[in-house]
Parts: sequence; C-alpha cells; structure tokens
Amino acid sequence: MKIETQCLHEGYTPKNGEPRVVPIVQSTTYVYDSSREIAEVFDDPTKSLIYSRFENPTTDAVEKKIAALEGGAAAMCTSSGQAATLCSILNICQAGDSFIASTSIYGGTINLFSITMKRLGIECIYADPDATDDEIQAAFKDNTKLVFGETIANPALTVFDIERFANIAHKNGVPLIVDNTFATPYLCRPIEWGADIVIHSTSKYMDGHAVQVGGVIVDSGKFDWTGGKFPCMTEPDESYHGTIYTEKYSFAPYIVKARMQLMRDFGCYPAANSSFLLNLGLETLPVRMKQYCENALTVAKFLESNDKVESVAYPGLESDKYHKLAEKYLPLGTAGVISFVIKGGRDTAAKFMDSLKLASNEVHVADIRTCILHPASATHRQLSDEQLVAAGINGGMIRLSVGLENVEDIIDDLKQGFAAI
Repeated sequence: MKIETQCLHEGYTPKNGEPRVVPIVQSTTYVYDSSREIAEVFDDPTKSLIYSRFENPTTDAVEKKIAALEGGAAAMCTSSGQAATLCSILNICQAGDSFIASTSIYGGTINLFSITMKRLGIECIYADPDATDDEIQAAFKDNTKLVFGETIANPALTVFDIERFANIAHKNGVPLIVDNTFATPYLCRPIEWGADIVIHSTSKYMDGHAVQVGGVIVDSGKFDWTGGKFPCMTEPDESYHGTIYTEKYSFAPYIVKARMQLMRDFGCYPAANSSFLLNLGLETLPVRMKQYCENALTVAKFLESNDKVESVAYPGLESDKYHKLAEKYLPLGTAGVISFVIKGGRDTAAKFMDSLKLASNEVHVADIRTCILHPASATHRQLSDEQLVAAGINGGMIRLSVGLENVEDIIDDLKQGFAAI
C-alpha cells in the first residue's frame, strides 16, 4: 500500500460487526481464564496483553500503523517525545558507555544528553553534522554504542545526511538512531537510508492538532546485535527469566527489550485516549504534510525577499545550505517550520512577534495553526546576547511554524508585523 492508504488502514482491521474506527479501550487490566495463562503471558508479553503500563489495544493499533509507515518491524509508543529519546538510548547504553550525537539537534534533547545522561554515567560526544568522515570517526571510543541525529533539526533546520552517518555507524558496529519528528514518514523514511531505530515526538506533525503529548520508537529489525558490543541483547536477561532477546525475538529484539525492561520499570506508556487522538491525526498526515510544505515554501520565499530579514533557514529554498541534501532525502518537501533572523536583534524580534494577530506566540511547533517562538526571550531567556551567540542562537532568530491557514492570510499577518517595526 502507498503511505496515504497506510495512514488510513494499517494497524487495525475490523472484523464482521466490529467498529470501523479504532475503539478506545479504557481499561488498565485484562482478564484470563486461569493463572497458567497469565503466567504464560508474563513469560512472553508478545502473546497477549498484561497490563496497560506495557500495552493497550488502542495504542497497539497505533504502534502497528507507525511501524508500517516507517517500514519498521515493530514500534513502542511512549508518553512523550523526550521519553522516546530517553528509552532509545537507555535500551542499549549503561553507565560507562558513550554515544555520538549531532550538534544540530533539539535543545531539549541536548539538555537530556549533556546533563541527565551525564548524571547517569553515560557520555554524549557531539559531532558537527557537516564534519568529514574522518573527523566523525575520530569521535568514536571503544565504549561508543550508537550514533544519534535528527532528519530536520529543530530549530536549526539542518538536514542530516542519514546514509553517510549510517555507513559510519555500521563501520563501527553500532546502530544509527534518527529523530524523524519534523519530516514524518510521509517526507522521509530513514530506515530506507540505513537508519536502525527511528523515534518521533508524536506531539508534533503526527498529531498535528496540539491535543496530545506522545512519542514513539520504531525498530527496523535490521541491525545485527550479535557483533559483541551488545551483551544486553545477546546474553540472558536476569530480570526477565533469562530471556535472550536476539534468540527469542529475532524479528525485533530491540523494541521487545525496550518494552520488557524499560516500559516495565518506567511505565511511560500513553493513555488509550491519547493514542486514539494520535491515530486521528495520522489518518490525515499525508494531506496535511503536502499543505504544510506548500505554505512554508511560499512563506520562506517571502521572508527571503524581505529587506528586514537578515537570513532564512529553510531547506526547501534553493539558496539554503542544505537544499541538496533535502532533494535527496526530502523530495516531497521540507515540512512547515522556518527559522529566520530579523534585523535589529532581540528587542526587534520580540516587537515583531507581539504585533502578530494570526500567528500564536506559544511553546509549540508543527501545529495546524501557525505559531511562532522567539528562543532568546523564551526557551533561552536566561542567556545574554553574547551567550546566545556562543550557543549558536542569534538574538533576532525566530522559529515560525507555518500552519494550514490560507497562505495569503499568513503572509498578510507577517507583513503587518514587519510594518510595526
């Protein structure tokens, strides 16, 4: 099936007389006829459902759908995108390990990697995504367990060279994890370019309506974990009846381990109602992504021609540094988020944003409604202009998430904002 059809039909097929729409199963627990049957499910949770801290029928349908959309073997939803990122690392890293991450990733992820992971004894080694192969190779250590990057970085909007980083990771016997939040599987399927694990903040384009916070991890099922670097996958798990994941669950050992260990212990599983809302968003994902891309490219061209704008970052523009990579990995478009620097710095940017009527000032992105954020006065408010520059954030930088309104209305709103400054 093509992705437009998959978004509607994957994950759930009603039988005769059953509901056409994925039902909300609002239950924490499931009943069995005997204690023996419960014991068998505890031995192998893939056989059935145990408890909604692990899995739920509504969420299961969404997991199957997202796995199909990404071309993966299996998926596990989480309560947030940050939870998905955390679990994706902890599933194969422990104290004393290291991993490599692109410097061009979401700020919240940087904090997770640089502060929280460090407290857990796991080192994040940052690498410039534009570095040479040799420079990236030099970052590897004997204890390095994975490489991490974002398809389209938030808010830098750099495009990650998935195939190149996958080749480098595999040369070193480790998997590549890609955050595909901004691209979604409609615009890019990282597994087709060599990625081994794909994660999303489903709160963004997948949901699209700003009604649920969630995340997901997708296991490609393709990485060979038996190379000696991952005893956690190839040796008996003492916390789960001596299970050897690569032997018992060879189709997707990574995601089964994540569910049987991390989800069991952390319980960061989404509510059934959240998964129901996510599924509604996924059903219209292809239609929405087409319009996001069309609207954003039109707006980016308008901003590029405006004499009050210092620079525009949007990979869909031919002038953009990452346009060639976008043509390779994102031929259908580069989503709806634009980062631009307004002349005049922090105060001018704030005045411009406060003058907008249609675009919402909010800490969100990838919504159906146009929204805007000024990092220097919001997420990075505590930094001086000098510190912002050191962090790679211009005081005049604005992140604009173009919505699905008529593009002329969006541009008219921006025009009156520019007129105010």
